[in-house]
Amino acid sequence: MPPEAAYDQLGRGYGEVRRGDPRIATCIEAALGDARSVLNVGGGTGSYEPPDREVIAVEPSAEMIAQRPAGAAPAIQASAEELPFPDDSFDAAMAVLTVHHWVDLDAGLRELRRVTRQRILIVAFDPAALANLWITRDYFPEMLELKRRSTAKSTELAMMLSTARSIPIPVPRDCTDQFFAALWARPEMLFDEDVVRPMWVWQSISEAARREGRKQLASDLESGAWDERYGDLLEQQELDVGLRLVVSEFSIERNWGNGAHSA
Repeated sequence: MPPEAAYDQLGRGYGEVRRGDPRIATCIEAALGDARSVLNVGGGTGSYEPPDREVIAVEPSAEMIAQRPAGAAPAIQASAEELPFPDDSFDAAMAVLTVHHWVDLDAGLRELRRVTRQRILIVAFDPAALANLWITRDYFPEMLELKRRSTAKSTELAMMLSTARSIPIPVPRDCTDQFFAALWARPEMLFDEDVVRPMWVWQSISEAARREGRKQLASDLESGAWDERYGDLLEQQELDVGLRLVVSEFSIERNWGNGAHSA
């Protein structure tokens, strides 16, 4: 399903449970450095857009654009694979938890490079780190396979990961952006339909996987087995759940896609 169609359905109520967390925002804003003009690709409802810079968002879903708050950066309905801007239009481009939605990830990354002068920021998950998270390891393993497939399909992203800086972003236990891995210390929220409904990864696994995972989790919470194995998490303030900030910096030279990267 194309991302605009997916989030015209999944996006209902998205802004209520997926509010940008200020601690994650601080990491992103620091990595933007001195960039004044910023393109936010897959901008959604406007989370993580720095308020003190010139920002334009690109978002394929009309539903998500409609939920952007008053005063948010202007948003254009378009896709990552066909950005409606001339070459070198922005100092920086950012793509936060969105690249797994792109129909052609390689093409989207090339477009980011085409329109950007200084640096690209991508926030995504490292599937290797996700393998240790109880949510994906013990209860919903289809989520992990989904993340592995979405990463493996991109040769361009693999090249970027090998040359760019990859910075772990610890996720606070009370993270206001309630993506699936942000619930690492709040297992009860996986039973809240309002929380899981906007999650692409939740809606993309099978109904049987959701049902069986919830059944086992409910049993372990009731018996105390979850607390016995993971109760120590409740004492931690943040956790590395595999969230990564990938920063690629480059000169103006056009060397993207021919094997020579300046990062």
